[in-house]
Amino acid sequence: MGKRVWSCCLGVSTAVLYGSLSLFVSILHNVFLLYYVDTFVSVYKIDKVSFWVGETVFLIWNSLNDPLFGWLSDRTFLSSHQSGSQISSPEVVLKRLQSLSRNGPLFALSFLAFWVAWAHPGLQFLICLCLYDGFLTLVDLNHNALLADLAVSANDRTRLNFHTSLFSALGSLSVFLSYSFWDKEDFMSFRLFCVVLAALSMIGFAVISGLLRRRFRNEIRSHKNEEELLKELSVGHAPHASTEKPVTLGEYLKQLSRHRNFLWFVSMNLVQVFHCHFNSNFFPLFLEHLLSDRISASTGSFLLGISYIAPHLNNLYFLTLCRRVGVYQVIRWLFILKLGLSIAMLLAGADQVYLLCLFIASNRVFTEGTCKLLNLVITDLVDEDFVMNRRQHAASALLFGMVALVTKPGQTFAPLIGTWLLCVYTGYDIFQRDPIKDSVAAVAVSGAESPVPLRQGCFYLLVFVPITCALLQLLVWSRFTLHGRKLQSIKALRQDAQHGHLIDVKAI
Repeated sequence: MGKRVWSCCLGVSTAVLYGSLSLFVSILHNVFLLYYVDTFVSVYKIDKVSFWVGETVFLIWNSLNDPLFGWLSDRTFLSSHQSGSQISSPEVVLKRLQSLSRNGPLFALSFLAFWVAWAHPGLQFLICLCLYDGFLTLVDLNHNALLADLAVSANDRTRLNFHTSLFSALGSLSVFLSYSFWDKEDFMSFRLFCVVLAALSMIGFAVISGLLRRRFRNEIRSHKNEEELLKELSVGHAPHASTEKPVTLGEYLKQLSRHRNFLWFVSMNLVQVFHCHFNSNFFPLFLEHLLSDRISASTGSFLLGISYIAPHLNNLYFLTLCRRVGVYQVIRWLFILKLGLSIAMLLAGADQVYLLCLFIASNRVFTEGTCKLLNLVITDLVDEDFVMNRRQHAASALLFGMVALVTKPGQTFAPLIGTWLLCVYTGYDIFQRDPIKDSVAAVAVSGAESPVPLRQGCFYLLVFVPITCALLQLLVWSRFTLHGRKLQSIKALRQDAQHGHLIDVKAI
């Protein structure tokens, strides 16, 4: 029986196995995002100073660990293509899979550290956040880098991303299950629920990474057999040993500063990350002040839950569009759609309850959906970087890390700018949760201009932020040139470079 199950697992496609790895991340990460703040504030009673110190240190660590881990992972791949190929593509993939098999279970263990009080709340908050984000970064970087390493063609990459979205949607179901166990007064049942999730994640990482490693070890053996045959046929023409020094970090940054499409992309992505986190941060606030007196609590809960799952399901349709018209055009249409919906909502006004429900949900769904397509664009930038700088191997993890370095500040700007705008316009201080005081402050600032200034302020924030973001993104995205014929030629050059050794054997 066991052998039969193992043989069935071996027959599963690489795309399904790759996508299933996202399931074991999302079942933990969605629960983490939803409950970690409430756990430390309401259950462990962390003080305000310790909380903000922890968040500040976390912000710095969160921004720096992506390029740091990317550099440590890919620094050996940065020598030029002319220096000779000592490492095969399957060996690069195997290295990333070995990292996933080590760091995946450690990521699950770091998740468990949040739900048991084992130190002073401030110290535990700081340590848990840094450990969790460090292992999450290692898992995400290697998983995203595999998207660029496993496939070059757009169709193959969209198929890999399709399975990632499908399994991520399944992983989001843990959010719905968590409501049955979450209880601040009796925390034990929620702890047991988290232990089950972590155990499932650890087993999943071990099994799936083991299956993929076994598959690529076989490819490495066949690659070595080809190299031995090439050496036998190339008598008197033994390949030269590489004498060129690897590219330093400073040289790599200079190369990146000349990569114009990278610069345009990270500029657009910074705005996108800002908008995604703005929606996440202010979603409950919009529900509370725009809809709480007009819809039931169950409807609000449904809107919140569907906003986690719908982006993954919606992305399945977007990916089919990407195969037909290309990622560039799909992202451009999504920016235009965001602009059009926001202007329509502004003209309709805040009193259209059903339109408001639809807009709040769709705004988050389409924005998150755009974020999930951007990994495909980064893999195209990996291809262009490979060709432009004549690399020996694509520095996939490092490029993903550099994108994160530039764009992650958008996570911090979102709550800061949002709360500042709300406070300036209405006088509402989000950190003071006294509704009477907030109402008085809001009326004092706005005077007799509006009978419900806080509600009107939330509405303007809801519609003007996506309008501004969409206009900026359309302007920047129009300067991005890695699409159409140029993208096809870049992919052709990378495929030719990767399969060059096979061409030599055929020629001989």
